Amino acid sequence: MKTVDVVLENGLEFYGSPCNFNQVWKGSLDCVAFEASRIKEKLLSLDQPCYIVRVDGKIGVTNHGYLSPLDNGKTGQIELLMVIPPIRLQQLGDPNFLNFHGTKYAYTTGAMAGGIASEEMIIALGKEGILGSFGAGGLPLNRLEIAINRIQYALPKGPYAFNLIHSPNEPALERGAVDLYLKYGVRTIEASAFLDLTPNIVYYRAAGLGLNSANEIEIKNKIIAKISRREVASKFMQPAPQKMLQELVAQGLISELQANLATKVPLADDITAEADSGGHTDNRPLVCLLPSIIALRDEIQAQYNYEKPIRVGVAGGIATPQSALAAFMMGAAYVVTGSINQSCIEAGSCQHTKQLLAQADMADVMMAPAADMFEMGVKLQVLKRGTMFPLRAQKLYEIYRNYNSIDEIPSQEREKLEKQIFRKPLAHVWEETVTYLSQKNPEKLGKAVNNPKLKMALIFRWYLGLSSRWSHSGEKGREVDYQIWCGPAIGSFNDWVRGSYLADPNHRRVVDVANHIMMGTAYLYRIQTLKIQGLYIPNYYSQYTPVNSTLEA
Repeated sequence: MKTVDVVLENGLEFYGSPCNFNQVWKGSLDCVAFEASRIKEKLLSLDQPCYIVRVDGKIGVTNHGYLSPLDNGKTGQIELLMVIPPIRLQQLGDPNFLNFHGTKYAYTTGAMAGGIASEEMIIALGKEGILGSFGAGGLPLNRLEIAINRIQYALPKGPYAFNLIHSPNEPALERGAVDLYLKYGVRTIEASAFLDLTPNIVYYRAAGLGLNSANEIEIKNKIIAKISRREVASKFMQPAPQKMLQELVAQGLISELQANLATKVPLADDITAEADSGGHTDNRPLVCLLPSIIALRDEIQAQYNYEKPIRVGVAGGIATPQSALAAFMMGAAYVVTGSINQSCIEAGSCQHTKQLLAQADMADVMMAPAADMFEMGVKLQVLKRGTMFPLRAQKLYEIYRNYNSIDEIPSQEREKLEKQIFRKPLAHVWEETVTYLSQKNPEKLGKAVNNPKLKMALIFRWYLGLSSRWSHSGEKGREVDYQIWCGPAIGSFNDWVRGSYLADPNHRRVVDVANHIMMGTAYLYRIQTLKIQGLYIPNYYSQYTPVNSTLEA
């Protein structure tokens, strides 16, 4: 072995007790790093162990060598301070999630409605063994059918999921999506925006139940339920309601056996605790919501004693290795990203939208009225930087609250609406709405004819509905009205990648982003493990920054 004549200052200090009292490290000092940049390289070698050693009072790091019993009679032995094993990305989260869904990471991408979570996105993820959920919300059934065929052709063995969004104002659309999923054998759905259970979600679940050759319950139709309220989570964690099951049996949709089996398993296999996310959200703090939902899961598990306990993951705010690590350390079985993927190349949004997202800060979001639940006062989280949509949408809701019909709106106020927001007379907007509803929802159209308040709501929903489509398609001249769903996570992501190649949305690929977040999470876990054992590590070592694309190799 050679001796070390000069050791560069690396900032490492040790305040604990050596963890291996009866062992020493043996190997060549040539492979021990004492300089800061080389130490970080060693720490980043996640697939190799890390030996922290002390030589002549200086701390170094190596991935090589071996441990040997301490020879008390021998001098000049290198002091071993600690050793940590390799870490695989598959160790993060719940391994049962990986086995159940056939994925390589406990990482998924959420369904951004209107096809923002596009076929291209889901296929790119699926080919790398990462589960993504297609954004079926708000799409007509014929468009959804096209997406199913494309994704299943590209991923015959998965993994992939499709969104089932609760549609209280269009129950036929929700049921139509379930019928398509059953027809084409879509085996995993992400249920979102449910305020209560519906026969549709129960039908999907029960229709996929059966017994295997060992007489065990076989679950073919898997459900990942995205929730932010304990009362809603409780419904998905319990077996399907008996009344709904019997009604489905009476309709000939499921068998008596399937109804009986449905009483023995939870409605959902996985519960995603949705914190402060984009789109529909209750703005729940992640650190409060996740422990609460995990505790609820444990209560229900003790009550029903399921053979396979429900897993609890987290969404909303997951945008960096730090946030993913926080979720895993709090007990999340998996993490879900959303807003950050909308700025990726594969997302079904236009380039202008992606540029706005890539420039956003954490404070550049706000709540605005939702198109699908406008009359109920439900809001969603959108981007406010670079668009007037949230302020204009809020103005429409205030007018809706204050007046009972279009005719009651003061003429000056109405002129402003027609000139600034709709850019056409409200009478023309109503004509377009009539044409649309006569084909899509004639029942609602019939109610609106004799209900001025509903008629006003439908006219206002014209703007709310089209504004999100303009953002997807890149409608020229309407950029200021783009409705862009996102949460503060986008700002956190932009801060993280600032100065790196991922700062440019033209370089953001959804698989590359996923890889970096998971690699960064594993790296930060390694750093925290060393800190807990007594190693003082300067901030330089605690930063994981994307340097090169993980797809280049």
